[in-house]
Amino acid sequence: MTSQRTIGWLAKSAGVCIQTVRYYEKRKLLSPSGRRPSGYRIYDHEALTRLRFIRNAQTLGFTLREIDELLNLRVTTGTRCEDVQRKAEAKLQTVEAKILDLQTLVRALRGLIRTCRAWQPINRCQIVSHLEKTEGTTTQVNRRA
Repeated sequence: MTSQRTIGWLAKSAGVCIQTVRYYEKRKLLSPSGRRPSGYRIYDHEALTRLRFIRNAQTLGFTLREIDELLNLRVTTGTRCEDVQRKAEAKLQTVEAKILDLQTLVRALRGLIRTCRAWQPINRCQIVSHLEKTEGTTTQVNRRA
């Protein structure tokens, strides 16, 4: 069993498609450890670890740019856990802000749904009427709700 593997092995081991591996290479998040005489890319176990890191970070909502920063921290001498913690805290704040925005949308949609009179013809539908307005935001709907 060799420590140098093909792109197919790497992709399968990480649960991604080959195109994903190539895309990460293009974004400089991942690189082969070398090439075979035939020209095929070869990867070592570190590439698999790095690919899993990328996928797990994506699952937590990190963008590829943020993942690149995390990967650089991971290999930079003198980096401390607090450096990564700051990045995780910033991501948490972003996620919490998105949750608040989504909760606002939920309230707005509930308010619109309450105005709906299912028996009315479409030309009198309050939801359609609201969506056709040139001004008006979900916060205005939220205030009425």
